[in-house]
Amino acid sequence: MFTGGCNLTCPFCHNAGLVLDPDAYPSYPLDELLADLKKRQGFIDGIVISGGEPTIDPGLPAFISTLKARGLQVKLDTNGLAPAVIEELLREQLVDYYAVDIKTSLNRYGELHTAPVNVNALGRTVELLKQAEKIEVEFRTTCIPHLVAEKEIDEIGGLLKDAPLWVLQQYVPEHAMIADWQEYTAYEPERLRALAVKAEAYVDQVQVRGI
Repeated sequence: MFTGGCNLTCPFCHNAGLVLDPDAYPSYPLDELLADLKKRQGFIDGIVISGGEPTIDPGLPAFISTLKARGLQVKLDTNGLAPAVIEELLREQLVDYYAVDIKTSLNRYGELHTAPVNVNALGRTVELLKQAEKIEVEFRTTCIPHLVAEKEIDEIGGLLKDAPLWVLQQYVPEHAMIADWQEYTAYEPERLRALAVKAEAYVDQVQVRGI
């Protein structure tokens, strides 16, 4: 399930329509969704909630509660900038798997939005999830060459110190929201693997995706 709207405007975002013009997409009424899930209950045991940014939707906790009441597992994709929402979800034990995007080093987040970004909020979310028990958590970084290099890996690594899993993802430029970013060249696989080796100094496990 995808939610509309976001509190970032990352130029490399792959879901530009959901970020810039969410009202252009039709809503999926809850009763229709639940009826559809009921028909598919022998085949679907979980739902991924992504966006946009799901945590800016005030109805998110109630929506997840409805899904959990039907025995479904829930994975949440988030940019981590709403720690109060994450704290509520943790307290109510509503999410089984959190995937948190760490875009770049905190001091570069200003390059990802048209307004100031509260990076302290992201730091709070990281600490909450590093300390959480009985859930699965991954932090993931899309490695765009001019936004994530060795220096940024070290700085993000300091933020994620002792986290369970850090995923480094290959950049797919042709889907970027801003045309100029579609012209950037992704890392060669060997370079991405070298960044992963560097990241291993900070967290329990590193994975590479997209190569």
